[in-house]
Amino acid sequence: MSTYRGTNGSSTAVQRPPATNGASGTKSGGLIPTNSVATKDGVVKTRIDPTLSVSDVIKQLCVNLQMKEPSTNFALRDEADELVTNDNLRKMIKSKAKLKLVNSPAIEAAEIAEKLIQRDAPTFRLTLFSLQKFIREEQFANEFLKRDGVRMLIDVITVSHGNTLAYALTAMQNLMDLEYGWSGLDSAFIFKVVQILASPQSLINVCRPATAILKRLVEADPASAPGPLMASSSRNPPPPPPGSVYRYGFDVVFEQMRKEQGLLETVVNRLGTADTALALNSVMLINSLLAHATDTWWETFIAKLERLNTRKAVIRLMSSHTVEDLTSCVLDFQGNMARVTYRKKTTLVEPEVEEAHSAALDYIWTNSGLQEERAGDGEAIKWRKLGFDSENLSHEFGEVGVLGLDCLRHFVQSDPDFFSKVAREQTSRPPERRCPLAKASNEVVELLSEYWAVLAPGYATSPVFQPFFLNFYKVHALATNFFLRMWNESGAALDDFTRVVALVRSQVKVALRQENVRPWHEMEQDFVDCEYRAVRDRQMKELEEEDDLLSKVPVRNLRTKLYKESKEFVRQQRIHCLLQGAWFMNAVPVATPTARRPTRPWRFMRLDNGLKYLHYVDSQVKFPVRNGLEDLPERIDLSLIAEIATGNCAQPSNTTRDDLSPHSPLAASPLSFSLLTQEGSIADQIAPDMSRWADWTDGLNMLRRDSGHVASQETADFIQALTEIGLKIKLLDLSGDKVEIPSGLIAGPPPTNSDFFFSDLYDPQ
Repeated sequence: MSTYRGTNGSSTAVQRPPATNGASGTKSGGLIPTNSVATKDGVVKTRIDPTLSVSDVIKQLCVNLQMKEPSTNFALRDEADELVTNDNLRKMIKSKAKLKLVNSPAIEAAEIAEKLIQRDAPTFRLTLFSLQKFIREEQFANEFLKRDGVRMLIDVITVSHGNTLAYALTAMQNLMDLEYGWSGLDSAFIFKVVQILASPQSLINVCRPATAILKRLVEADPASAPGPLMASSSRNPPPPPPGSVYRYGFDVVFEQMRKEQGLLETVVNRLGTADTALALNSVMLINSLLAHATDTWWETFIAKLERLNTRKAVIRLMSSHTVEDLTSCVLDFQGNMARVTYRKKTTLVEPEVEEAHSAALDYIWTNSGLQEERAGDGEAIKWRKLGFDSENLSHEFGEVGVLGLDCLRHFVQSDPDFFSKVAREQTSRPPERRCPLAKASNEVVELLSEYWAVLAPGYATSPVFQPFFLNFYKVHALATNFFLRMWNESGAALDDFTRVVALVRSQVKVALRQENVRPWHEMEQDFVDCEYRAVRDRQMKELEEEDDLLSKVPVRNLRTKLYKESKEFVRQQRIHCLLQGAWFMNAVPVATPTARRPTRPWRFMRLDNGLKYLHYVDSQVKFPVRNGLEDLPERIDLSLIAEIATGNCAQPSNTTRDDLSPHSPLAASPLSFSLLTQEGSIADQIAPDMSRWADWTDGLNMLRRDSGHVASQETADFIQALTEIGLKIKLLDLSGDKVEIPSGLIAGPPPTNSDFFFSDLYDPQ
């Protein structure tokens, strides 16, 4: 290693013998670049052997520069204060980075800890500002934790305000990117963060990290602890080991949130803020709460979100000017609401057990204006007057669950007078001519659930915004009114119920088409103004091309099962593509094309087997990359990624694409994507084709803790195609054997006593 010292323009040499493997050349025979290293005495020029470790480099520098202090007291940083480590040393050497010989992380941690204790007013804020940057480095964080740094930060957060509080919260947020060291955060600290976030007076730069801290605590539940890929699906995860940070979760955070009544309202209100980062953090917190909500508080939390019109706030966000930066999170919210809808649909209505169910039914009956009657045998006739087949409401709502009950209640609530008028009008007709109003409402719920694929609790497959879906109750009211109108205009009788359902199904497909681009009033007009004859003619044409078999309940249930299997297959396939790796073009964001231009045009990225890091290498040309990670010296921590933005980058103007279609450097490529953190983009890439783009954008989304959507139409179509192919194969098996598929199965009466047992099936073959 050779070192040259220059002071005020002079250049005296202090030399050592050449290092092993060539101080003047690399293993491949090329010259080792010369780096400059700034010290307290001036700047030295040095050639650093890339085969050395950082500690050896620092040790030789200290010897050459005759430093009196031990080499362990020093570290190297570049001009941007990035710590030089064994992982990035080669990159620093190749790029001829200007380095600085500075205090080691241990010394920095000790000094900062001392300043936090003293709290000297003139330097205290600057100390916290430095801390929020250094604490991202694992070496510094470890030393800071040894000095009881978490307790110091908590003490500062408890008593601070303004920018000082913002710096302290950001430092805590950055520390919590580690998966250790903060397991001692207690309920008092969580409540303090809740109070900070709930205060309308809190500054934006305070709210951002406070929101991120709560989000991280929600996600740190035992079910999310690192482990096998599917471990998080366990409903009863093992207790976390001592010291694990995975000991919090939804219940712990929500207990503190409930103490501050205005918190959720404040978070929802901030979805409309002009500050994109704050809106991003707010929707991410809501998504994490939705994704991790437990049975204990699920109904309370969901009811609160509904009262605050959270869906409406997100719909407004869909059309705002900041939506490009929030697309991924909005789609996550959409996916979470699909899971909420599915759970409601599969939750039984139990008025004898659940007070909320009983109250909703009382509201519906009271507003109907009908009177309960008694049959000749004394049996009550009540709900049958509203169109149900029996008085057993748990059975009547069996297929649509609480979702059906909520939809009927909202239908009544939207216009109580109209509901009462319709209910009384139907009872005035002969029994065979009455429209079964409640039964029609439930059937509309089924049709909408089928249309929006509310078939499984997994991630939603729509890659586009669905504002009509988020207005599920309003669409249900429109479609139910349409059902009533078709019933009346067609002069239907009870035997025609299935025929009217088919008409409504046909109109639902037409009215809800292209909901990501069509305005609400056009959809509403389709339901309100369309005439019976036009709907009937279109539906007859559809029947010529459609098999009635597909609408039967057993077949719809089979499709649900195959849908779950298909989407899990696609999920595993996408992640497998990330594990294999791929080449991408380095791109520049269209919004800031001069902010960071790539020095090398190509990048190969590969996911590690632990599913935690994206390893990569930048290169002037593509080359065969070996298996493993040896050829990929750089890496990206996936836990830092807050958003996968798409279609927002362009090819740099000074590169030539050899396998991508050319376009203007200022035009965003539809094959581009960016990995965004809270601070900005850490990777801007252009995929070679649409398949690779879909594999990676969807795969990366599926790896995120709060993922809930896919980004590409290709993936959505792939899942749908697999489902339909599987369904047709199953139906071919049945039709080939001439098996008759019933429209539904009726369970027989229960046993009169318990004197029975289930025998094992016996196959004589």
